[in-house]
Amino acid sequence: MKESGYSIKDLEVLSGIKMHTIRIWEKRYSLLNPHRTDTNIRWYDDSDLKRLLNISMLTKNGFKISKIAGWDDAELRDKVLKISEDKSSDSDYLERFMLLMVDMNTQGFEDLIDEILQKNDIEEAFFDVFFALFERVGTYWQVGSIFPAQEHFVTNLFRQKLITAIDQLKVDRKRGSTMLFFTHEEELHEMGLLFYSYLAKKRGFDIFYLGQSVPFDDLQKISELKTIDFAFTAFTNSIPKEELENYLVQLKDCFPKQKIFVTGRQIQIHSPALPRNVKSVKDFREFQKFLGTTY
Repeated sequence: MKESGYSIKDLEVLSGIKMHTIRIWEKRYSLLNPHRTDTNIRWYDDSDLKRLLNISMLTKNGFKISKIAGWDDAELRDKVLKISEDKSSDSDYLERFMLLMVDMNTQGFEDLIDEILQKNDIEEAFFDVFFALFERVGTYWQVGSIFPAQEHFVTNLFRQKLITAIDQLKVDRKRGSTMLFFTHEEELHEMGLLFYSYLAKKRGFDIFYLGQSVPFDDLQKISELKTIDFAFTAFTNSIPKEELENYLVQLKDCFPKQKIFVTGRQIQIHSPALPRNVKSVKDFREFQKFLGTTY
């Protein structure tokens, strides 16, 4: 649980149920049992959040709140499990992941990842489900609705799966092109970067993966030591537009003959001026098209 418990706004953000609706349900059905601070402000614990997440999943699947309200937690879980067995839409998967995140249930998380990967290849699974989860979790973390350990729990489980998938790829270096992957030295998120490197390696690029938080001096040394054909970086953490544009100019000077790909939320937010050899990548599918046409 968050160190200070969950506010009703946190419940809205995490469950998708409006605060006004939660209050009505509390009053009409005694749906939750909030705690109160010394100043009479409501706060909620993990059991309240899990109950509301289950209720959210059931209402989205056609159950009436008037009926749900009479069920205890065990009955709610049984109904949610039944839905999960009968049908699993992308939305249902996200709700199930949220419940597992609150519990920090490693085995449940890994089982659900494996279930999705059995039904989809890894690229479609990341496109359609996993990255929607990362986006939601990143938003929740930024607004303080979850605490950092929960965010790390989620991303590290997926990171392990993705690294394993990358290691299992058979490298075909016939293409003869190298691609360098890295992030800005103050960038702490690398899930997207890892997946882009997976796509490139699968399609025959020789990958140099430096990961997150790479000092710029190291990039300059790499450019002197290695033959690099393409460079790729991502910007997720908040960064001022001017600082972002200055960094892109530095990259252009460091890799003047290479095409440099940039992606991430900060690129979308700022729409920075791009040096002549820098290309913005909207999403994974756009990058796939590039990989398919190169050479």
